[in-house]
Amino acid sequence: MNLKQYQNEIIVIIAFILMLGTFSYKHYYVSAQVKEAEKTALTLSELKEVVGLKKIWGNKNITKKVTALEKMIVASKVKWNKKGKKVTATYTGLSDSELNKLTTKMLNIPIEITLLDIQKNESLYNVEFKCKW
Repeated sequence: MNLKQYQNEIIVIIAFILMLGTFSYKHYYVSAQVKEAEKTALTLSELKEVVGLKKIWGNKNITKKVTALEKMIVASKVKWNKKGKKVTATYTGLSDSELNKLTTKMLNIPIEITLLDIQKNESLYNVEFKCKW
Protein backbone atom coordinates (compact mmCIF):
# COMPACT_ATOMS: atom_id res chain seq x y z
CA MET A 1 0.00 0.00 0.00
CA ASN A 2 1.33 3.38 -0.96
CA LEU A 3 1.03 5.96 1.89
CA LYS A 4 1.89 8.85 -0.41
CA GLN A 5 -1.33 8.25 -2.20
CA TYR A 6 -3.40 8.68 1.02
CA GLN A 7 -1.25 11.38 2.63
CA ASN A 8 -3.99 14.05 2.71
CA GLU A 9 -6.58 11.65 4.17
CA ILE A 10 -4.13 10.56 6.89
CA ILE A 11 -3.43 14.20 7.80
CA VAL A 12 -7.18 14.92 7.99
CA ILE A 13 -7.76 11.83 10.20
CA ILE A 14 -4.90 12.80 12.54
CA ALA A 15 -6.19 16.39 12.72
CA PHE A 16 -9.70 15.10 13.45
CA ILE A 17 -8.39 12.82 16.22
CA LEU A 18 -6.44 15.73 17.74
CA MET A 19 -9.53 17.92 17.50
CA LEU A 20 -11.64 15.29 19.32
CA GLY A 21 -8.94 14.93 21.98
CA THR A 22 -8.75 18.66 22.63
CA PHE A 23 -12.54 18.95 22.64
CA SER A 24 -12.91 16.15 25.22
CA TYR A 25 -10.11 17.69 27.34
CA LYS A 26 -11.78 21.10 27.21
CA HIS A 27 -15.17 19.59 28.07
CA TYR A 28 -13.69 17.71 31.05
CA TYR A 29 -11.83 20.82 32.26
CA VAL A 30 -14.91 23.06 32.02
CA SER A 31 -17.16 20.53 33.79
CA ALA A 32 -14.54 20.15 36.54
CA GLN A 33 -14.51 23.94 36.98
CA VAL A 34 -18.31 24.04 37.17
CA LYS A 35 -18.35 21.26 39.79
CA GLU A 36 -15.69 23.05 41.81
CA ALA A 37 -17.64 26.32 41.64
CA GLU A 38 -20.82 24.55 42.82
CA LYS A 39 -18.89 22.90 45.64
CA THR A 40 -17.43 26.26 46.69
CA ALA A 41 -20.86 27.91 46.59
CA LEU A 42 -22.33 25.11 48.73
CA THR A 43 -19.49 25.38 51.24
CA LEU A 44 -19.95 29.15 51.40
CA SER A 45 -23.69 28.85 52.01
CA GLU A 46 -23.09 26.25 54.75
CA LEU A 47 -20.53 28.55 56.34
CA LYS A 48 -23.00 31.46 56.30
CA GLU A 49 -25.61 29.22 57.91
CA VAL A 50 -23.16 28.15 60.62
CA VAL A 51 -22.27 31.78 61.35
CA GLY A 52 -25.96 32.67 61.59
CA LEU A 53 -26.67 29.76 63.93
CA LYS A 54 -23.62 30.63 66.01
CA LYS A 55 -25.02 34.14 66.51
CA ILE A 56 -28.37 32.70 67.59
CA TRP A 57 -26.90 30.06 69.91
CA GLY A 58 -24.29 32.45 71.32
CA ASN A 59 -26.92 34.98 72.33
CA LYS A 60 -26.61 35.95 76.01
CA ASN A 61 -30.37 36.50 76.30
CA ILE A 62 -31.15 32.79 75.92
CA THR A 63 -30.47 32.24 79.63
CA LYS A 64 -32.94 35.00 80.50
CA LYS A 65 -35.54 33.51 78.19
CA VAL A 66 -35.10 30.06 79.73
CA THR A 67 -35.40 31.41 83.28
CA ALA A 68 -38.62 33.11 82.16
CA LEU A 69 -40.05 29.59 81.78
CA GLU A 70 -39.68 29.17 85.54
CA LYS A 71 -41.44 32.42 86.37
CA MET A 72 -44.39 32.17 83.98
CA ILE A 73 -46.04 29.41 86.07
CA VAL A 74 -46.90 29.66 89.79
CA ALA A 75 -43.88 28.62 91.89
CA SER A 76 -45.83 25.92 93.76
CA LYS A 77 -46.33 24.02 90.47
CA VAL A 78 -42.68 24.20 89.36
CA LYS A 79 -39.66 22.16 90.37
CA TRP A 80 -36.65 23.84 88.73
CA ASN A 81 -33.06 22.61 88.56
CA LYS A 82 -30.46 24.56 86.57
CA LYS A 83 -26.84 23.46 86.19
CA GLY A 84 -24.74 25.60 83.88
CA LYS A 85 -26.45 25.59 80.51
CA LYS A 86 -28.76 22.68 81.32
CA VAL A 87 -32.21 22.86 82.86
CA THR A 88 -34.44 20.16 84.27
CA ALA A 89 -37.95 21.31 85.11
CA THR A 90 -41.05 19.52 86.31
CA TYR A 91 -44.43 21.24 86.14
CA THR A 92 -47.37 19.65 87.95
CA GLY A 93 -51.06 20.41 87.83
CA LEU A 94 -51.09 22.69 84.78
CA SER A 95 -54.33 23.82 83.20
CA ASP A 96 -54.90 23.84 79.44
CA SER A 97 -54.03 27.52 79.06
CA GLU A 98 -50.90 27.23 81.23
CA LEU A 99 -49.71 24.23 79.22
CA ASN A 100 -50.37 26.05 75.97
CA LYS A 101 -48.44 29.15 77.11
CA LEU A 102 -45.56 27.02 78.38
CA THR A 103 -45.16 24.88 75.26
CA THR A 104 -45.46 27.89 72.96
CA LYS A 105 -42.75 29.70 74.91
CA MET A 106 -40.51 26.58 74.94
CA LEU A 107 -40.75 26.07 71.21
CA ASN A 108 -39.96 29.71 70.43
CA ILE A 109 -36.66 29.74 72.35
CA PRO A 110 -33.52 28.55 70.48
CA ILE A 111 -32.70 25.64 72.80
CA GLU A 112 -32.10 21.93 72.32
CA ILE A 113 -34.94 20.06 74.00
CA THR A 114 -33.65 16.70 75.20
CA LEU A 115 -36.85 15.61 76.93
CA LEU A 116 -40.42 16.85 76.78
CA ASP A 117 -42.88 14.52 78.46
CA ILE A 118 -46.49 15.69 78.83
CA GLN A 119 -48.89 13.51 80.81
CA LYS A 120 -52.58 14.15 81.30
CA ASN A 121 -54.22 13.40 84.66
CA GLU A 122 -57.96 14.03 84.35
CA SER A 123 -58.12 17.73 83.34
CA LEU A 124 -54.62 18.70 84.55
CA TYR A 125 -51.25 18.15 82.93
CA ASN A 126 -47.82 17.18 84.26
CA VAL A 127 -44.80 18.20 82.19
CA GLU A 128 -41.22 17.02 82.49
CA PHE A 129 -38.79 19.16 80.53
CA LYS A 130 -35.03 18.96 79.97
CA CYS A 131 -33.07 21.26 77.71
CA LYS A 132 -29.61 22.63 77.00
CA TRP A 133 -28.24 25.55 75.02
